[in-house]
Amino acid sequence: MQRAFLRARWLSFRYAFAGIAYVFRTQRNAWIHSLATLLTVAMGIWLKLSPTGWAVLLITIAAVWSAECFNTAVEATIDLLSPQHHPLAKIAKDTAAAGVLFAAIGSV
Repeated sequence: MQRAFLRARWLSFRYAFAGIAYVFRTQRNAWIHSLATLLTVAMGIWLKLSPTGWAVLLITIAAVWSAECFNTAVEATIDLLSPQHHPLAKIAKDTAAAGVLFAAIGSV
């Protein structure tokens, strides 16, 4: 029982890391987010943020990365379901991208 539980957890992490790798391989903006993350963390170190400041900073960084991952998932799903151009597919992709933009602007 314990072994099966641990194996399932391991597979869950493996799938998640595969998703992260996919985002980095396919999304140009992931590299921009990476640079912004590094600069933001460096600025936090330079400003000697309080523990509360670090908590807020890490939550906002996680929000932007989560939005980027969800956006990538939406884009892949739309491409699967609607390989040809469709106005509703465009709306879905555009609004998912808008979610990333809101998260990025809100993190500033």
